[in-house]
Amino acid sequence: MTEDLRSQAERLSPQFTGESILNDYRVAVRSREASLLGRKEVLTGKAKFGIFGDGKEVAQVAMAHAFRPGDTRAGYYRDQTLMLALGLLTVEQLFAQIYADPDPDREPCSAGRQMNGHFATRLVAEDGSWLPQVEGFNSSADLSPTGSQMPRLVGLAYASRLYRELDGLEDFSGFSDNGNEIAFGTIGNATCAEGLFWESVNAAGVLRAPMLLSIWDDGYGISVPNELQITKGDISGLIRGFQRDPETREGFDIHTVHGWDYPGLCETYLNAARIVRREHVPAIVHVDEMTQPQGHSTSGSHERYKSQERLDWEAAYDCIRRMRHWILRQEIASESELLAVEKEEADGVRAAQRRAWEEFRAPFEEERTDFVALAAHVENSLAHELAHEEVRAVRQRIGKQQSVLRRDLAVAATEILIHTRGQASECRDELLEWRRRQLGANRRRYGSDLYSSGAESALTVEPVEPSYDDQTTSVAGFEVLNACFDAALTRMPNVLAFGEDVGRLGDVNQGMLGLQETYGVLRVSDTGIRETTILGQAIGVAMRGFRPIAEIQYLDYLLYALQIVSDDLATLRWRTRGSQKAPVIVRTRGHRLEGVWHSGSPMAGVLNL
Repeated sequence: MTEDLRSQAERLSPQFTGESILNDYRVAVRSREASLLGRKEVLTGKAKFGIFGDGKEVAQVAMAHAFRPGDTRAGYYRDQTLMLALGLLTVEQLFAQIYADPDPDREPCSAGRQMNGHFATRLVAEDGSWLPQVEGFNSSADLSPTGSQMPRLVGLAYASRLYRELDGLEDFSGFSDNGNEIAFGTIGNATCAEGLFWESVNAAGVLRAPMLLSIWDDGYGISVPNELQITKGDISGLIRGFQRDPETREGFDIHTVHGWDYPGLCETYLNAARIVRREHVPAIVHVDEMTQPQGHSTSGSHERYKSQERLDWEAAYDCIRRMRHWILRQEIASESELLAVEKEEADGVRAAQRRAWEEFRAPFEEERTDFVALAAHVENSLAHELAHEEVRAVRQRIGKQQSVLRRDLAVAATEILIHTRGQASECRDELLEWRRRQLGANRRRYGSDLYSSGAESALTVEPVEPSYDDQTTSVAGFEVLNACFDAALTRMPNVLAFGEDVGRLGDVNQGMLGLQETYGVLRVSDTGIRETTILGQAIGVAMRGFRPIAEIQYLDYLLYALQIVSDDLATLRWRTRGSQKAPVIVRTRGHRLEGVWHSGSPMAGVLNL
């Protein structure tokens, strides 16, 4: 090892050795090979769509060094290298997700319910109870709408502050080690033009939430360059106003580092994470000069909108190529050793892809075999010539189809049952029963976990009828609510309430009157005017063991947060097949009949989420 590398390693951490650096390179190459092969799998028709993390590999292997058990990720669909580096996903599981495999063991992130690049870890046991989060790395479930990870990130980070500063949470040790956890967020440069980004960054700064946000900046948002996305084309320049004063804890630590600079990235992430973890000061790492070798996704080619000069620069500054050159210069490995690593990883990715495809297709082929056999029995039992030929045509079509889907089998079974209606036979009854079993299995595969089914499910609560005696006193409605909130806060130390005017004022209708004085500013809290991140804050803390009551001052204002309620909160349990949950109560009010924006009632939109 050269003297230069020794000095860099000493600045970084004792964990950086020639072997660990070579392993980082191995993971980066593995991820790149998965991206390249994944695109081919989509373009050859094995999947409908593909979006990958090529060009972001080196920054993510560096960031992985800063993760500690208990930390949580809220990111977006470019983070496959981070998942591989943390051991949260295998290449085989990456391909299972591309194919939308509904088996949760083969595709643990969403059981095929989301497109690829959407990552999650299991936080909830099969019985609906929480699993301990402090023992490993955690990933909250991604979602497709750009920027939607940001509001939830606020709450995931803020939970650590609550666990550090609130008393009475000893029974919740499975969620936190004295608030020493960081919530790592990732976002693309173009999405930083959205209001979700700015509202969330502002909220995290006000809350002093231990969040470490990475901005992956490859210069484009699909085909639109930074100059048309961000004022002056420079996100670092715009966020500089959030930089904290060295003498206070207010604001963010802000770092800028190149996406191809492996030692610089490692040093930046380790130093930034150490401060965030220790001081609960949020940080932003702007990783610029990234590339996107395959363009945005399988939907198009980046050669259509990038100049030749830009394409040449991206080839020269590809992060893996630059890391490779650095390794050779530092004499960590020889050319032949790197070639061996690259071949081994390429071969390993190809083998993993084949296994994933074969395991994905095997159940379909078994079901096809069963169907064809049942159809043949029905066909042979028919005396009516026309029905016989119609059933044969269906059977042969399914038998010859190149890649049969479950819907093809369901349709074919229905066709045969229609062709043979009125012709009772044991064979037809067997086919009918097989179809019923298939439909039931498919409902479980693709439709389970829309609602909570565990012991905490609201659907299992026994109603308690009110009873009154002659001594019952009539009180105002807000006093009833106040007493209920008081009882809940007393009974459950993980209950929180927050929203506009909730704390000091006790909400605009006094339902929380006096509760901040009793329970403190962290349990009954005022927030800024930021409905989207009030909901996101609730989702994040709920995923880490709290029971939040998120106040939206008036029902009309819920429209600001409807996208987060709809795309994140309402789908979380289903899109993870029950492996994550966020028990949130949203409290609001309406119908003041004082102007159109205090009397609106968007209940239809809310109830149909």
